[in-house]
Amino acid sequence: MPPETAPGQPRPYKVFGRWYQPIPDAAGFRQQGLASWYGPDFHGKRASSGEIYDMHALTAAHRTLPLGTLVRVRHLQSQRAIEVRINDRGPFVRERERIIDLSYAAARELGVVGPGTAPVEVVAIGTAPGSSTDLYSGNFTFQVGAFANRDNAERLRAELNPRYGNAHVVEFDRGDRVFYRVRVGRCTTLDEATATEAQLVRSGFADAFAVAE
Repeated sequence: MPPETAPGQPRPYKVFGRWYQPIPDAAGFRQQGLASWYGPDFHGKRASSGEIYDMHALTAAHRTLPLGTLVRVRHLQSQRAIEVRINDRGPFVRERERIIDLSYAAARELGVVGPGTAPVEVVAIGTAPGSSTDLYSGNFTFQVGAFANRDNAERLRAELNPRYGNAHVVEFDRGDRVFYRVRVGRCTTLDEATATEAQLVRSGFADAFAVAE
């Protein structure tokens, strides 16, 4: 039986005996893992989005991101980065650390064709034309830490609020454990958010990242 989903949520799907639950919103999405690629064997076949897969276009497959999401994929060794559109589902391989399947063109630009895989970071940066979601503008804040103990989170919030403003704690229930995420600051454009994120990293918050709220 498929897992239960809330009304209005994307429907789960099953591949090779395993259920996957697409997320309804890509805002704030960030993930690290291995990128792989797929090409000639799938060229000309129908992708999950309904369009015909073109290995020469800058697209990619992801298991749970909304179809149509634009993502920035950064090679963690070379620091080379490209932008691709998610139009398919995958990768469905035993190695679970593989998080994205690049088209041949995208893999070639990123330097993945030869080795076959590469460590990458995937960040959602927008949506394709026609989508109702805009990740380029809105309200962005910055996560600088996460704690299992709320008192520790509140202490950091109080310490950072005078310096960055809008410091607050967001409770996140992972299912097996509750975490308290400390977030600070506020921006209204992705460009401003990117610059502020870099400033926080330089200020000693190595794990800081922008979140669309």
